[in-house]
Amino acid sequence: MNDVTLTCHCGAVELHAILADGMESIRRCDCSFCSRRGAATVSARLEDVEVVRGEADLTLYTFGTGTAQHYFCRHCGIYTHHRRRSDPTQYGLNAACIRGVDVRLLDPIPWTDGRNHPSDA
Repeated sequence: MNDVTLTCHCGAVELHAILADGMESIRRCDCSFCSRRGAATVSARLEDVEVVRGEADLTLYTFGTGTAQHYFCRHCGIYTHHRRRSDPTQYGLNAACIRGVDVRLLDPIPWTDGRNHPSDA
């Protein structure tokens, strides 16, 4: 599964993405923000993600260094994707928003150590 469609809960936002590594890049992060959000993400290069519908319906949230840019549907509140702090050339995509994916079937999902991020050193 490399060519995927993602949608928020209400359907206002739709993205198309090509996943270079398919679902192999799936992970969760334990930073202060991600651990509260709880979403599992997969990686895609910036140029491989397109907002097909609802770009004006996306809300941006940043904190700390502002490098990570988290996008949410302004109607239903679902997190769809974010520009990665660990690699700003990539988006992290909410795996639960990918059409046809049941995240429960992908467990165990590895965790990354976002609490001890290298750029915080």
